Amino acid sequence: MADEGELLVVYGRQPVLEALADPRVAVEEVLVSRRGVGSVAVDAVVAAAAERGVALRRVAPEKVTRVSGNGRHDQGVVALVRATGVVALDSAGRMLDGPVLVLDGVTNPANVGMIIRTAAAFGVGVVLPRAGSPDVGPLVIKASAGVALFAPLRQADTAVAAVRLLRAAGFRVLGLAADGAGSLWSAAALDGPGQKLAFVLGNETSGLSDAVAAEVDGTVAIPLGGGVESLNVAVAAGVVCAELARRGPYT
Repeated sequence: MADEGELLVVYGRQPVLEALADPRVAVEEVLVSRRGVGSVAVDAVVAAAAERGVALRRVAPEKVTRVSGNGRHDQGVVALVRATGVVALDSAGRMLDGPVLVLDGVTNPANVGMIIRTAAAFGVGVVLPRAGSPDVGPLVIKASAGVALFAPLRQADTAVAAVRLLRAAGFRVLGLAADGAGSLWSAAALDGPGQKLAFVLGNETSGLSDAVAAEVDGTVAIPLGGGVESLNVAVAAGVVCAELARRGPYT
């Protein structure tokens, strides 16, 4: 993966307009279907691209569909966007400042997008394994309300590889589990500046994978009441991020 970030596809008139309107989003090129040129919505995209100085091409409808991969919903408009925050994780120079979340088999794009948005709001990084996680594509971008286009994200080949890289870089890595050995509210590892912390969030239904559970430094649980046994993974991520913000700062 290049240092400048991953090239992503954004489709649909409103999402492309939003990307063009946000100076944090590096839009490289816009494609519009020749069939839609002259409509108010498409002309607005053309004008926004011109205002940003972004290259725009009018192409055949089938070309737009090939790029978007979703002819039913692209509305004849796609943008190629450079996600400058998405770079590879390694044990030296690409660590994130502050705490991070590692996703272990979280497959639902809506959950991934919501986790990215919440983590960014609390200054928490996210590590997305290439195996077992959805691409940072249109569904993830939409669920993140566009935050995935500029949030600090790191990628590793697998969740196990991510945990090993983080531990090699001095991070204490804790798994979030319903049967965790300790409570999130009282985990001493969360206290004090200078801590390098990572939390692993497992699959929406089965939790942490056995391979990852064997690599973490320990496990903690979110104490629950009212007869509730578990939380949606994106909600759990929000609880962890809020507790990290409450107990920090870490740098």
